[in-house]
Amino acid sequence: MQMDDERHAEKMKKKQAAHDKIMANKTQEKGLLIVHTGKGKGKTTAALGMVVRAIGHGMKVGVVQFVKGAMTTGEKAVFDAFPEHIEFKPMGEGFTWDTQDRARDIAVAREAWEEVKRMIADPAYRMVLADELNIVLRYDYLPLDEVIAVLVNKPAEKHVIVTGRNAQEALMDAADLVTEMTMIKHPFRAGVKAQAGIEF
Repeated sequence: MQMDDERHAEKMKKKQAAHDKIMANKTQEKGLLIVHTGKGKGKTTAALGMVVRAIGHGMKVGVVQFVKGAMTTGEKAVFDAFPEHIEFKPMGEGFTWDTQDRARDIAVAREAWEEVKRMIADPAYRMVLADELNIVLRYDYLPLDEVIAVLVNKPAEKHVIVTGRNAQEALMDAADLVTEMTMIKHPFRAGVKAQAGIEF
């Protein structure tokens, strides 16, 4: 048993040395363009986790929701308790199959995008979340070139997170961090509806 402990300690010592060597040249700090995409659950959830972290560090965060404004969510109730640290703006009117009005969807998307641009330009915000922006880009509700131009020319220290399925290739190419959520199993397929505290 003691031999196993000694071998483990030696192995961890080598891992620590390798880790320290890798970390020695990781000294740059910059605002990141982050994309969460994929068919799996957790894109917005992960982004909201980063929002909570930023608030915990005293940062001001702006959140604009492009699709989900038609429903009441648990996160809005929480974020309303921190008005000095977060501006939370659910600006969508539901999914495009709910609205069935392309012209209205485009107008609503434009209004939400103008809010995202305002927050990106405002130095008071350290992080901006454009929730479900990928959805409106997929349906061509906003010009992709315009969106990418704003995102790649954001202030150097500002973090911007974009969520939603089917992220455009050009957006992923421009991003610093891209995570694809992969669905392996989901209760919806077994007849379980979206539930408070899990999906909203």
